[in-house]
Amino acid sequence: MAGNPGIFIWVESTLAGLLSGLQRMVGTERIRLSLHGGGRDGVEEDWNYICQSPTFEQGFAQLTQVAASAGWGVWELVSLDRTAKEARVRARNHWEADCQRALGVSWGSSYLGGKFAGIFQRLFGVSQCWAEQVAFAAKGEEYDEFVIRPSDMSLEDRVERLLGTDEATKADLAVALERVRKEVEERAETEKELREKLDLIARQEEAIRALSTPIIEVWDGVITLPLMGVVDSQRAAETMTRLLESVVQKNARHAIIDLTGVEVIDTSTADHILRLVRAAELLGARCVITGIRPAVAQTMVSIGIDLSKLVTLASLRDGLLFCMGGARAVGRSSVR
Repeated sequence: MAGNPGIFIWVESTLAGLLSGLQRMVGTERIRLSLHGGGRDGVEEDWNYICQSPTFEQGFAQLTQVAASAGWGVWELVSLDRTAKEARVRARNHWEADCQRALGVSWGSSYLGGKFAGIFQRLFGVSQCWAEQVAFAAKGEEYDEFVIRPSDMSLEDRVERLLGTDEATKADLAVALERVRKEVEERAETEKELREKLDLIARQEEAIRALSTPIIEVWDGVITLPLMGVVDSQRAAETMTRLLESVVQKNARHAIIDLTGVEVIDTSTADHILRLVRAAELLGARCVITGIRPAVAQTMVSIGIDLSKLVTLASLRDGLLFCMGGARAVGRSSVR
């Protein structure tokens, strides 16, 4: 742009976000001083452009046209008293006020004020000027207005004075508190997400457990529990709870424990199965073991498991026929 490297940037989002981040880090007063200094130190080309005109007023008027086209707003030199070394400038619709309106804050247009201070510092031939802002567009006023005068206190002196007061400490504390607040909010959000994930995992585990130990009512008073895979201590406890609850809820008189899906059995698994049988029978349900595979039968015999008191049948179908026959007999007995 005009022979210089440049970027295109969204004022009310990207640039406003940049300024907001800086303000959170260093505090409002520090960012004001920093922006004022940056504006003051960046006017060399502006001053050279003004000096190309016959008078300062003409050069400043030409500069305002360039500024307006580049997003710096419409500037107006309201008054200029060379004797008293005082100038009054207004600015409308410029990026700094637009940023603050987008953020809902009013820090003052310090960068633009610093630019005016740097220009009139050269015009008045003094070592430093300060631009005091007396009207604020970010507060809803029609324009930003600055009164520029020579200052006995340099920008560096103002920074030093800020650091010597508790204002800097307050700013640091405010920044620290804001950081802590955001960290707490982020941590709370993370914990919420983790709790939701853990709840989901728990529900999934419950669904998997229900699928791994389905209890089906296949006839009036007859339920079946097909076991699959390895039956460890935890799964055995869960299976026993589900089986006993089903016996009570469905008033079951027979419970078929089908081992068709169990390929390998050891002493611990066999003990769990026997416990299931004894617990169900204590509630009045007769247990039938079905589907014992040859390899499982050999293992159970070799480890000395006593199945003499259990009803064992070859298949689930045989178990169903056995239990249904018993159920009919009970029904006929109750009719008589």
